Amino acid sequence: MERTGPTVRFSGLLAAATAAVLAAGALVATAPAAGAADVDLARNGGFESGLDGWSCTAASGAAVSTPVHGGTKALKATPAGSDNAKCSQSVTVKPNSSYTLSAWVQGSYVYLGASGTGTTDVSTWTQSSGAWKQLTTTFRTGPSTTSVSVYTHGWYGTPAHYVDDLTLVGPGGDPVVIPAVPAGLKTTAITSSSVALSWNAVSGTSGYNVYRGGTKVATATGPSATVTGLTPSTAYSFQVSATNAAGESAKSAAVTATTTAGGGGGDTKLPARALVGYLHSSFANGSGYTRMADVPDSWDVINLAFGEPTSVTSGDIRFALCPVAECPNVESEAEFKAAIKAKQAAGKKVLISIGGQNGQVQLASTAARDAFVTSVSKIIDTYGLDGLDIDFEGHSLSLNTGDTDFRSPTSPVIVNLISAVKSLKAKYGSDFVLTMAPETFFVQLGYQFYGSGPWGGQDPRAGAYLPVIHALRDDLTLLHVQDYNSGPIMGLDNQYHTMGGADFHIAMTDMLLAGFPVAGDTTKVFPGLRPDQVAIGLPASTQAGNGHTTPAEVNKALNCLIKKTDCGSYQTRGTWSDLRGLMTWSINWDRFNNWEFSRNFDAYFGN
Repeated sequence: MERTGPTVRFSGLLAAATAAVLAAGALVATAPAAGAADVDLARNGGFESGLDGWSCTAASGAAVSTPVHGGTKALKATPAGSDNAKCSQSVTVKPNSSYTLSAWVQGSYVYLGASGTGTTDVSTWTQSSGAWKQLTTTFRTGPSTTSVSVYTHGWYGTPAHYVDDLTLVGPGGDPVVIPAVPAGLKTTAITSSSVALSWNAVSGTSGYNVYRGGTKVATATGPSATVTGLTPSTAYSFQVSATNAAGESAKSAAVTATTTAGGGGGDTKLPARALVGYLHSSFANGSGYTRMADVPDSWDVINLAFGEPTSVTSGDIRFALCPVAECPNVESEAEFKAAIKAKQAAGKKVLISIGGQNGQVQLASTAARDAFVTSVSKIIDTYGLDGLDIDFEGHSLSLNTGDTDFRSPTSPVIVNLISAVKSLKAKYGSDFVLTMAPETFFVQLGYQFYGSGPWGGQDPRAGAYLPVIHALRDDLTLLHVQDYNSGPIMGLDNQYHTMGGADFHIAMTDMLLAGFPVAGDTTKVFPGLRPDQVAIGLPASTQAGNGHTTPAEVNKALNCLIKKTDCGSYQTRGTWSDLRGLMTWSINWDRFNNWEFSRNFDAYFGN
């Protein structure tokens, strides 16, 4: 959340991602000579049959007659916006075998690679190639690998590039057969609304289907999944099957699980559909100051913006009303406290929001952690508040090098924040309301990048909220990620989504509810949250931040997520009928915009 204009923090990540790609390319060994029994397995590698056998992102690929390296055709691929012009194909291979991937390319920043190898995925690239240049890399398949994806792509913002005469030389793969039935299905975690499952990996599979009571409810790329949207204190039966290009196996033996009785972070007496807004209480900006008593009844959760630290690393949080010189119409402290009590008497929740764009908070020491607990408690007690909103932005949260598992973080700023919030929850009890408002950079970007990455060099803030959300999921009332001031983010469909329309909110919210493998690692899957724990975060007006979404597009997003209609090209992994509602920055900006945001919310849900 920001006091002034929006900022976008993706330039550093793109550079870091490039560094990671370069590091991967640096690991490539010199290509050995192909064996006598080896064959070229790539289909239509010379693009003589157009794009037959190839899948290209968006409309980026086409077969052209000039320039060519050999034959009469070559691939022309043009990056555009967030599309890096990737073209790929799946190739059947043998396990435990060596392969040489090669292609002739022309252009700047052209990449050639292979993924799904079962060992170390590889890539290589050329920075600039005025004439045709051959790229070559090698890899060895894993013990159960029967297919790999070979690909080429360019880089964002670069001109068109050309690819020709691509070959994958090595032992021919056996015909694909339907995989075996998965064994070892078991439950690994059970909550009031979700069941986490795992099973033994099946050789030769490309994915798994998860069934509840005989109905398919989820898919997975690895041997684990979390089924969400369940009813408390209810018994369910689950099965799983394995799939590949040949078809689907029979279902596994069933396992039963009974969800818990409920409670936890969702038991805070919020309405089934809640509207959350930030109130500029400690500062003024172009939207003007709004007194607490003047906040309309539409708002169910009011986050006071902001509590800020005395210094970045002190943990000592302070909050005060906007000075009269800055906000001439500010109420007195007594009036402010009385208005808070009146809101609470009407069933509303009032929280202190910590951080914002200017309030960097780094709990790097236990002393800072303890100061955070003490000072936040003082604010809550002074104003009689219902809980805490964590709006850490900028450099507040980052992961130390080597901190690679969101399930067991080691970075002090992460560990100490989790500990501090748990202390506050324990102090105030089950009615304590806990919300979070991270940016997409710190959450959904974790699907691709987590911390500094396996080779280092990535932005250590990427995905850094995930361990906090995961550790506090049983205490969490609402997560409302800021779906604005964001660069393009890859969704579960492996396509990039851009803010400003329904599609972005659908894809970003679906990720939170379905769960996802972190940094593509199927052994480290972030489990989906309950729908009642999730709200969509949007700016209230065009002045409030980049990525303003019109009411019509907001309603399309709600229709898709709640009713599975108006979904456009993105298909959700579930129907999230219990989605809690919407959050906006801010109440002040909504007032400035004639209450368009809150009025649309009320009209949609019939309030």
